[in-house]
Amino acid sequence: MGFLGCYPQYSTRCRLSHPQPQEGEVVQVRDSNGKILGVGHYQIGSIAVRILAFVVGELPTDFWQERIAAAYQVRCSLGLIAADNNSYRLVHGEGDFLPGLIVDVYADTAVIQAHSIGMHYHRLEIAKAIEQVVPQVDKVYYKSDDTLPHKAQIDGERVGYLIGAEKADFNGDFWAKENGLDFRIDWLRGQKTGFFIDQRDNRSLLEHYAKGKEVLNMFCYTGGFSVYALRGGAKLVHSVDVSQKAIDLVRSNVAHNFGKNAPHEAFAEEAFEFMAKNQNKYDLIVLDPPAFAKHRDAIKNALRGYQRLNAKGIQAIRPGGILFTFSCSQAIDKDMFRLAVFSAAAQVGRKVRILHQLHQPADHPINIYHPEGEYLKGLVLQVE
Repeated sequence: MGFLGCYPQYSTRCRLSHPQPQEGEVVQVRDSNGKILGVGHYQIGSIAVRILAFVVGELPTDFWQERIAAAYQVRCSLGLIAADNNSYRLVHGEGDFLPGLIVDVYADTAVIQAHSIGMHYHRLEIAKAIEQVVPQVDKVYYKSDDTLPHKAQIDGERVGYLIGAEKADFNGDFWAKENGLDFRIDWLRGQKTGFFIDQRDNRSLLEHYAKGKEVLNMFCYTGGFSVYALRGGAKLVHSVDVSQKAIDLVRSNVAHNFGKNAPHEAFAEEAFEFMAKNQNKYDLIVLDPPAFAKHRDAIKNALRGYQRLNAKGIQAIRPGGILFTFSCSQAIDKDMFRLAVFSAAAQVGRKVRILHQLHQPADHPINIYHPEGEYLKGLVLQVE
C-alpha cells in the first residue's frame, strides 16, 4: 500500500509521497506531518482518492462484510425486504460510505455496478460479502461495461456472474416485486441494473392521483408509472418511449399485472412529436427523461432541454391537470431544475402551483458530506 501526502486545509491538493500508484490501488492519505488521515482508492483525475475508511493502517480484513452488513441493516429497518417487495438498492455509493459502488437486489439476485477502478478490483470480495450478509441472495451478477472507463487497461471481465452462475437460468423472464406489483427485470440487456428502483416512492404517490384520470407516461422505459397508475384506477394510460424494446417491456408488465384487456396503449415514438399531436388530452402527465447533463460542461444545454420539455408538457395537459416532472442529472441541482420549470410555465403562460417536491427514496441515501448524491429531483405541479 502506498500513500499520498495531503495539505490538511485542501483535501483535493495532494502530492505524491512515493512512486506513482496504479489507478484503483488502495493508498493511505497523510497530512503534511505524515499523520495518516484515511485509506481509499487512488484514481486519475480531479479527485485523487475516494476515501473508504478513516483508519490508521490498512483496511480491516472484514471491511467489505462490515460495510455491506451495515447497508443491509438500514434496508431492513426501512421495511423494504418484505413479501410484497423484494427489489431495493443495497448499496448507494457515497451514501453508504462505499464511493464508486452500486448494488441493486432483485429477489435472489444482486447486480453490482462499479464506477471506479478500485471497486472493479474488489468485485469478488464484494460479491462474497453480499452472499454472506443477505440471506435471500444466492446469485451475484456484475455489470460494469458502461460504468468503467472504456480506455482503461483493466484486468478481468466487466460483465458476468461472480457467484451462482450454475444456478442462473436467465432467459429474460425474471420477475421481482415492488409494493405488491410484479416487474420484469432484465439486468443483462436493460438500462442500468435493469430497473429504476429510485422512483418507487414517487410511483406510489402517482397511484393516489390516478383514479379516473387519463394518464400519459413519457419516457416510460419498463412502465413503472404506468403500472402504478393502472392499479390506482386510471381510466386510460398511454406509455411512450422511443425504444421498441422498452415498449415491449411495458406491455409485458401491464399484461402480467392486469391482463390483456387493461386500459393501456404503448407507443414507440419520439417524445416531442407525440406531445405535439396529443394536446389537451391528458389529466395526468409524467415526464421522466434520461439524464440531460452527465457532466458540468453540459449544464447549459441541459437546462434548455428541461425548459423545452416542460413547456411542452404544461402546454399539453388539460386545465386542472397534474404534471409529475423529473431530472436525474446529477450536475443539475434542485434550484436549477425548479428555475427551468418556472421558465417553462412562464413561457406557456399558464397558472402553475407546486404540490410536492420529490427526490430519491431512503435506500438511495445522501452522504451529508457529498451533496452531489442528491441526483433525483422532481416536482408535482397542478396546471390551470
